Amino acid sequence: MSSDPCSFSSFTRCVTKHLNLSLHVDFDRHVIRAKVALTVEVLEDRFSALTLDSRDLKILSVSANGQAAQFTMGPKHSFKGTPLEITLPFDLSRGQHVIVEVTYETSPSASALQWLTPEQTAGKKHPYLFSQCQAHHCRSMVPCQDSPSVKHTYYAQVSVPKDLVAVMSAVRDGQEADPQDNNRVVYRFRQPVPMPSYLIAIVVGALESREIGPRTRVWSEREFVDKAAFEFSETETMLKTAEDLAGPYVWGQYDILVLPPSFPYGGMENPCLTFATPTLLAGDKSLSNVIAHEISHSWTGNLVTNKTWEHFWLNEGHTVYLERMIGRCMESEQFRQFKAMGGWKDLQDSVNTFGANNPLTNLVPSLQEVDPDDAFSSVPYEKGFALLYHLEELMGGPEVFMGFVKSYIQLFAYSSVTTDEWKNYLFTYFKDKVDVLNKVDWNAWMFTPGMPPVKPQYDTTMADACIALSQRWIKAKDQDLSSFKESDLKTLSSHQVIEFLSLLLHEAALPLTHVKKMQEVYDLNTCMNAEIRFRWLRLCVRSKWEEAVPMALKMATEQGRMKFTRPLFREVFLFEKYREEAVSVFLAHRAAMHPVTSGLVSKDLKVEASTASSP
Repeated sequence: MSSDPCSFSSFTRCVTKHLNLSLHVDFDRHVIRAKVALTVEVLEDRFSALTLDSRDLKILSVSANGQAAQFTMGPKHSFKGTPLEITLPFDLSRGQHVIVEVTYETSPSASALQWLTPEQTAGKKHPYLFSQCQAHHCRSMVPCQDSPSVKHTYYAQVSVPKDLVAVMSAVRDGQEADPQDNNRVVYRFRQPVPMPSYLIAIVVGALESREIGPRTRVWSEREFVDKAAFEFSETETMLKTAEDLAGPYVWGQYDILVLPPSFPYGGMENPCLTFATPTLLAGDKSLSNVIAHEISHSWTGNLVTNKTWEHFWLNEGHTVYLERMIGRCMESEQFRQFKAMGGWKDLQDSVNTFGANNPLTNLVPSLQEVDPDDAFSSVPYEKGFALLYHLEELMGGPEVFMGFVKSYIQLFAYSSVTTDEWKNYLFTYFKDKVDVLNKVDWNAWMFTPGMPPVKPQYDTTMADACIALSQRWIKAKDQDLSSFKESDLKTLSSHQVIEFLSLLLHEAALPLTHVKKMQEVYDLNTCMNAEIRFRWLRLCVRSKWEEAVPMALKMATEQGRMKFTRPLFREVFLFEKYREEAVSVFLAHRAAMHPVTSGLVSKDLKVEASTASSP
């Protein structure tokens, strides 16, 4: 059984079956004081020592079945943290269970946790805490076997100040006054479905909720809650569509929590409680496909999980495939094809950013001594989708291939898998088409950097209008600019406007006269759809329109979704005249950013951890 290059815990010797967490959230000190009881099943005879992952944790005491246990902290590793070595006061044999209890405290700089001051929230009155454990950050919040190969259930009790609300990636199980402190409340949670540690999630803030379906509430600060209820009103339809495609939804509740703007991702598929960025609140439901993506993770990722982060494409490629199948059912096959074309461009962007020979552009990269955060990109999503789409074409179309995906989910439900296990099952399921599968260049798809060996031919019906309009702008001479009219964009959906701007970003920079004319005719500066605004501002900065620089930096710092923040900073940084301004704005805002975001932006801008240096 393979080990996990991103974890110190040896899951070949023992596995965690259940966690019981008691968390006391301390906003004054920015720490969680905690106790965790891990129920561990032993997999070998004469078992006497256990290694857990930890990172910047202060371990106060350890016991095993109620008896004090000796523990030592190993050497600190740059991104894996510190192994917590526990010596049991007795020997165990295969099949036995032991309850290991660790009393500890998190660090104020725990990489999984972001503590927001009241000023950093929408409401400006109360502090806020949220976690982001994927990929390997849970160990900074809980000492655990922090590997996606290990799945466990969990219970939790969370004590918070009484004017705040706690929610977790679990089913809510009541609340009561804190017996130790009448200014605090204890919230209880249970997660009866086994899941990996990276899906443990907590949020504490001035939260409100609205019911939007029979098994769905939206949660957020008051400022966003009604907008969110409107934006995500189609959630139950998406859930039912996903169940028709992939089988029953096993997690019970499907809630959505809209986070403060600094949340670094579009969404995070925490079970029972999807996290979403407020940049999805476009006002017209046009960006709700991110919710279709997170819903799809309930099957691919959460129910069937990659065994290590090297197999991340099994989570993301299948989830993009399912998300686009939901889009096909709710919109049309042309819409799915259109989204797939956009995804291919995102893949090209990632390959260009990393470099075509970078091994991190492999579908299955090696992560020996590689921080999984540094490997994060659209490659596992879009190269993964492209492979599945290619196989769909070879195997006989979407209905046939979706039959395989559903069967794969049912076979591997509640477990973690490798690419080999997935591929072996593909060959078993399509045993009458093995000759076709053998013609696939598996090595080029899986283990070769750069773009895939096959470019699918997507239906361009929905893209044709975008392509035609972008070509008109690219070819236009100054004297042709008067031919552009406001009505050019009025006939396009917001998805098509996004695509039109993406096409322009894939070409050489437009002349400044053209970009100014575009603003005059289309008034894109006033557009609040984040996907449109992001591309428009990049286009302006690239054409060296100086007026756009402050708007680009404002968008890069007002929200912290890495998909927007990193390219906006990079774009301004490449505009020689404003390079220093990009760095100084980043330094001024760095403290308010999520730690993962600020770490990656500082690499993008070539800023050392402590000081700014020119490249």
